[in-house]
Amino acid sequence: MPPETLSTLRFVLIALSLLALGAALLEGLVMTLARRAYDWRESLASLAVAIVRRLVDVVPLAIAMPGGYWLYQHRIVSPPLDAWWSWVALGLGIELCYYGYHRAAHRVRWFWASHAVHHSPNAFNLSAAYRLSWTGRISGSLLFFLPLCWLGFPPPAIAAVYAMNLLYQFWIHAEWIPKLGPLEGWLNTPSAHRVHHAADVEYLDANYGGVLLVFDRLFGTYVAERDDLKPRYGLVVPLRSHNPVTIAFFQWVALARDLRRARGVRDALGYLFGPPGWAPDGAGETTEALRARAGLDARGRPVAATPDPRPRGPALGA
Repeated sequence: MPPETLSTLRFVLIALSLLALGAALLEGLVMTLARRAYDWRESLASLAVAIVRRLVDVVPLAIAMPGGYWLYQHRIVSPPLDAWWSWVALGLGIELCYYGYHRAAHRVRWFWASHAVHHSPNAFNLSAAYRLSWTGRISGSLLFFLPLCWLGFPPPAIAAVYAMNLLYQFWIHAEWIPKLGPLEGWLNTPSAHRVHHAADVEYLDANYGGVLLVFDRLFGTYVAERDDLKPRYGLVVPLRSHNPVTIAFFQWVALARDLRRARGVRDALGYLFGPPGWAPDGAGETTEALRARAGLDARGRPVAATPDPRPRGPALGA
């Protein structure tokens, strides 16, 4: 990729990031003036997390995406980066890899330890969009994008398009934007993302797409926002701290605590790579366990009552 193209992309990303910060501040001011509930402490905590995140982002791609440059040197094809269709293909590839990463970030505790930072706000507003982990780059989140290097896309191009995918997701962190009609279920919208950030057991582990929800529909993880169930935002067990250090590391501390009490390799592997809430005795707080206790199926829908197969005799007094 030509250096001037990379420089232009960096400039655009920085400009859009500053615009996002301004939009989040404006949202807070408007809601405050309109006397609507707005948690400034949550927003300031998100801003503090975001500032440190920018400092951490200096981790080189060679470390964040180990093997990426080697795979690119041994690529099986060489799509021309001066052709529009190559960028469309890269965008779709990013979307698929992001879906895989994002689903793993909710279903594998090692990745959840980083990603939980983004889900820790108990309020859903634009400032929640930039509450992102400090440890994602060093915990392996970019490993999911390595196949794109083998398919001929250079790591800097992958990182740039991925950043644009994340920037798109800024505006969908809004509770005040209504459903968008025919776009729902295909494009990631504020309504779809409200479901994703909800802690209600009916909404857990859904809507993983970045820009599109095509792969959610394909793999059965799309859940529409219900008019009769207003989302409760945050974690199943809410985090009440506004300390940015606590926010950044609370899940890592919990993971370390569980690993210390592991009684063997099986327990340790379960804590590391099982779903959040996994417990060796099976009595944990996984999504599946929570739904089973609430009488819901794997998609969060009520389980139909099973009719009693036993023949019934005549009623008493007949």
